Amino acid sequence: MEGGGAGGSGEDRFIARFLRPIAGSPAALGLLDDAALLTPPEGCDLVLTKDAVVAGVHFFADDPPASIARKALRVNLSDLAAKGADPLGALLALALPKDTPEAWMEAFAAALGEDAERYLCPILGGDTVSTPGPVTITLTALGSVPKGAFVPRTGARPGQSLLVTGTIGDAALGLRLRQDGAGAAFAGLSDEQRGHLLDRYLHPQPRLAIAPVLRRYAKAAMDVSDGLAGDVAKMLAASGCGGRIEARRVPLSAAAAAAIAADGSLFAAALTGGDDYEVVACVPHALVHAFTAEAARAGVPVALIGETREQPGLDVTDAGGHALNLGAGSFSHF
Repeated sequence: MEGGGAGGSGEDRFIARFLRPIAGSPAALGLLDDAALLTPPEGCDLVLTKDAVVAGVHFFADDPPASIARKALRVNLSDLAAKGADPLGALLALALPKDTPEAWMEAFAAALGEDAERYLCPILGGDTVSTPGPVTITLTALGSVPKGAFVPRTGARPGQSLLVTGTIGDAALGLRLRQDGAGAAFAGLSDEQRGHLLDRYLHPQPRLAIAPVLRRYAKAAMDVSDGLAGDVAKMLAASGCGGRIEARRVPLSAAAAAAIAADGSLFAAALTGGDDYEVVACVPHALVHAFTAEAARAGVPVALIGETREQPGLDVTDAGGHALNLGAGSFSHF
């Protein structure tokens, strides 16, 4: 991302007005160069991740621009958190229709700058382009872990516990609520419960506070972006083992529980719908108590939901131990 002075091109003026004010890190070089210059912390490995969000796929075109900005950054920070990484910065690629109102961009940039400061993840540069298609935002997030402390997706082994942060299904049900607010499942929810579900869809909460706890105790971890059941299955397959999730142990918010009580079919949606941006981890049985206690001290609730095994595949079982049929198990773009 390179922006000249006020007398430069339209792109230069765009960058100078909206993006340079939120790129205050010295590593960003004032957005006056074609690259940033970042020195990793001594004794650390770099962790890099990239996620895109697209209007009509990951958010509604009429969502508030501030919410879109926060989601774009936070979904990337969620990936860093699951690897045990601390943020170092992010590169932004922004594709906007030419008729995008200035007020939209002002709100977007202000929220992105606030979140970059909040999560200690400065904007370091990137690219801006016009597009005839939907708004598309791509961020590359950079983080660091002490050498050798990266938490892989591939470290699960038979005989470990499966744990997940926070609550599951809120965002998926928030999306359903957004699409069908008059549905019977949501009719009995309070305004506070409806607001909770809608907010969880709009504003992911990256679990960066648990990163150091994962580094100490977890053998494998990943963020839950495409659905709990499907993402756990991916992690176990990558590790060469299998496992079981006890559905009754999956943590639900009061809002999600109320919606599911009104329409039991929503439980499958909660387990497979995605957009949770929680972290699921494999921890040796003997370390579960310590892991849970340290996570709680970090302000992150954690629930034990199952265990790994040698036999491949993942079963999600009901209270009687019978496997549930969850269909595809997760969201897929293709």
